[in-house]
Amino acid sequence: MALTKHCWKCGTEYKLPGGPGRSESCHTCGSDLKVCLNCVSYDRTVAYQCRDRRADPVAEKHLANYCEYFDMIRREYVPPAEDRSREDKARDTLKKLLGD
Repeated sequence: MALTKHCWKCGTEYKLPGGPGRSESCHTCGSDLKVCLNCVSYDRTVAYQCRDRRADPVAEKHLANYCEYFDMIRREYVPPAEDRSREDKARDTLKKLLGD
């Protein structure tokens, strides 16, 4: 599957050139598009979940913000049903091994 710019929540592709503005929302689900969850700098494993040290901390990662370093990421959309946690995958593997 191709890498695309898309809504973090429903996966609707963002086809306009450049990145979304603060007031833009997904036409399918209504979620904000200029959010930390759609940024190339978003990383759950670092402080404040942002790799860009110049950016101000944002508490609500799923809501639009004024970050001037926002750059919309291109990635493959994985539906939430398939996006299982590591723990769930490990549990399923263990059940297969033990025959449960």
